[in-house]
Formats: sequence, structure tokens, C-alpha cells
Amino acid sequence: MEKFTHVRIVMGMIVSLGLTHMLKGISTTIHHRAQSNPYPIHMAWVASLILNVLQFWWWEFSLSEIHVWTFGIYLYLIFYAFIIYLMCAMLFPDSIKEYRDYCDYFMSRRAWFFGLLLAESLIDIGDSLIKGEIHVAGLGDMYWLKTAAVALGALIAMRTRNQVYHASFVALNLTAQLLFVAKMSWTHA
Repeated sequence: MEKFTHVRIVMGMIVSLGLTHMLKGISTTIHHRAQSNPYPIHMAWVASLILNVLQFWWWEFSLSEIHVWTFGIYLYLIFYAFIIYLMCAMLFPDSIKEYRDYCDYFMSRRAWFFGLLLAESLIDIGDSLIKGEIHVAGLGDMYWLKTAAVALGALIAMRTRNQVYHASFVALNLTAQLLFVAKMSWTHA
């Protein structure tokens, strides 16, 4: 249990920095709305990632079931937290001045953001496997379907600037996240 507590604290520090970065970005966008011109698709990804961070923190408690900790497992989980932090950091640059607005920024960095989203969805599979067969079985088919859809969607999003695609992808992603939270809350109540 001591190792779990240590790992959880380190992962929490990393992803909390990402959450802090996004909350600061939202605040800056509100304060400087005239200069930053919020972009709804970008803000929807911010909402999705905030929910993702909160889910990550919640589901990492399942790591308490691990009885044998290795440095490899520790590195894998810290790397997962790094990916989440980088996704958060990609959503809000230190300055928006070199871009017309958040749409211009987001589209110019979409390959990075969606590449990280793809990596995160694949890394999550390993994270689930680390938690054990019972955990994986409890996730159900919806988990595998959502993971495959996000991975495929991210690959397409890296390549296209189509606004209808991007709006649809983030809307479907948010819907899937909310349905997954509802399903897991209902089945584990």
C-alpha cells in the first residue's frame, strides 16, 4: 500500500499541473475574450479533457489492488500522467498573440493534440491491463468500442481541418465519456 500511495501522489501532482494549466487557460480566455476569441470546438476539448483528468484520478484508485509493484509499472503510469499533462498543455499556449484566434491555434497544433490523444487511448489499455483481469472484465465492451473509436477518430482528426468532423468528433467523444461515467457509476453503485 505504501508504494501505491507514493505512485498515486506523484501521478496526482503531474495531472493536477495539467488541470491547473487548463483552468488558468479558461480564466485567461474569459479575461481577454476580445483578444482570444474562444473557439467552441477547442472549448469542448477542454471540457472533455477536464472530465478525462477527473476520470483518470478516480480510476487510478484501482491500482490499490496491485500487490507487486515494479519500477516498470511505476514508469509506465508516470508516462501515462505525462501524456495527460502534455494534452492539457497543448490546449492553451503561453500566448495566443502569434495566432489569429483559438481556432487558428488549435488547427495548427491538431496533429500534436490528436497524436497525444491517440497515445493516451492506447496507453490506457496497458493501464487497464495492469489493474488486472477483474478490472478489465468490469469495463465491458463499451470500453473497447470507445477506445477503438477514439483512436480511429484521433487518426482522422490529425489529418483533417474539416470543422464538421471536428465538431462531431468532440461531441461524440464527450457523449461517450458521459455514458461511460454513467454506466460505471450505475454498475458500481
